Amino acid sequence: MPAVLGLNFHHDTAAALVVDGRIYAAEEERWSGIKHNHPTRKGTLTAPTRALQWCLEAAGIEPEDVDAVWAAFMRPNPAAGWWLAEEREELAALLPAPLGEHLRLLSHHTAHVLSGYLLSGHEHAAGLVIDAGGSSLGSDFGPGRERITGYDLWPDRIDRLYQGMPAVVPGPVGPRRVHSSLGHFYRNLARRVIPPGDEPEGSMMALAAFGDPQRYGTHIRELVRLGDEGEVRIDHPWGSADGSTPLLLDGRAWTADNVAEQPEHKRADLAAAVQEVFAESVVHIARHLQRLTRASALVFSGGCALNSHLNGRLAADSGFDTLFVAPAPHDAGTAVGAALYGWHYQLGQERVPVPTDAAWGPDPGALPTTPRPSGYHALPHLGLGLAPTVAALLAEHRIVGWVQGQLEFGPRALGHRSILTHPGRAATRDRLNAIKKRAAYRPFAPAVLAEHATEWFMSAGDPFMNRVATVRRCRADRVAGVTHHDGTARVQSVAADHHGLRALLEQFRDLTGLPLLLNTSFNRKGTPILRTAEQAVAAVVELRLDALAVGDTLLLADHVPDPRAASLRTR
Repeated sequence: MPAVLGLNFHHDTAAALVVDGRIYAAEEERWSGIKHNHPTRKGTLTAPTRALQWCLEAAGIEPEDVDAVWAAFMRPNPAAGWWLAEEREELAALLPAPLGEHLRLLSHHTAHVLSGYLLSGHEHAAGLVIDAGGSSLGSDFGPGRERITGYDLWPDRIDRLYQGMPAVVPGPVGPRRVHSSLGHFYRNLARRVIPPGDEPEGSMMALAAFGDPQRYGTHIRELVRLGDEGEVRIDHPWGSADGSTPLLLDGRAWTADNVAEQPEHKRADLAAAVQEVFAESVVHIARHLQRLTRASALVFSGGCALNSHLNGRLAADSGFDTLFVAPAPHDAGTAVGAALYGWHYQLGQERVPVPTDAAWGPDPGALPTTPRPSGYHALPHLGLGLAPTVAALLAEHRIVGWVQGQLEFGPRALGHRSILTHPGRAATRDRLNAIKKRAAYRPFAPAVLAEHATEWFMSAGDPFMNRVATVRRCRADRVAGVTHHDGTARVQSVAADHHGLRALLEQFRDLTGLPLLLNTSFNRKGTPILRTAEQAVAAVVELRLDALAVGDTLLLADHVPDPRAASLRTR
């Protein structure tokens, strides 16, 4: 029974274990309570101690049973070779014996792309990774870091055939080498659009739907030049980690410090222009990759693959027949990619089955029986009656915390640690935004029975909630709670074997005629998706939700009628 461990020691610290073809994976933030599990200072390495311990315990193995350990490396250094040995020793020292002795390093972008390709089911695929920055390029490519990397991927080989490279540009004291990053570009502009307190990139993507991309489009296009062979060159400093340079628009200086002073409609126009130029740039690279590889499928990963509007554009315009976005395209996913690399390419094992869910983490544990939270009472041991009971609540536009089965891996709630409600009313969406303390323009995603997806949306969506689709106009008024201002929604398609949501969606469809629910992550503002039943009870009280379902027990607010005692009116 081969066992391979994959680790990420940087932000979004995580562990993944593949044993006998099964994935166990968890992010350290779910134990620490610190979103992204950011280290105390930049560059500090942290081990996913509790996530690793859980993976081993869940698989029923000891550290000495692990055959291989792989981790993505990140240490930026222009020298060739020696920094790998140094980082390996530093990382190995953070692991219990004998895991540290087995540790080997894999490039950050290769771990990213394999977290998608080796789960995609495609024999041949082009791979694209775009983020703020990855591993050092070393002497193979010259000084710099991975920023944009393209691959030709096969079951027996991984060919890196495109690499975004540094450019020499004029500087105040002579030529200087600049290595632009589309990830930094998007983040830099987001910090000049979104006030502090809201997550910049995701909020800007949402705000862009309200803007006119033409207002500032010409100015933003002057910052990004698209060249031959997929080249993207970004004017300095917008492609670097820059938080201070003013952006001059309309005779005003836009900075991260004065963003709240800018009118929201102008911020929306700037967001729309940035989103459009960003998407055009990625499509430009993808089309070049299609010409190089002649593959029919594109696998996309890295932090920029969290941009669901970009992914919808890639699916439509990149020239590939199929787009597969890694289930967890952020840095935590590199732990999964590293483990799958060792499993398939090192040990020669068959690829794991294509997943339709990412429920690779721990169970929530039992709902605490004491103390009972004030204002709530329990309906225990509902068994098969849980789904129809909760569906009846949702049909009445109640808001329900939903904690079922193994924890999702990644940044999206996929129906295991979710807050659910009826998708039909914009007012319910607004109430939920207030509960979660989010900006009013932020949308919520629908989870839809996979076989009904194209009846409601112009494309089938994604099992991991990673791309947008256009809502069919004839249906939009019935799902106002999940239809964004631009007529799109980030669609999660729920397959027949999904153990978290499937039965509930079927019951809700039978009651209301709607095969979809509004699904958002079960967490407080600024904190990770919760892990345990105990955390869920605390959160449901703090957020004042109408009910909480854990296992086959329903915790119901005292002001909500028992759905088993009366025939509820559906809308």
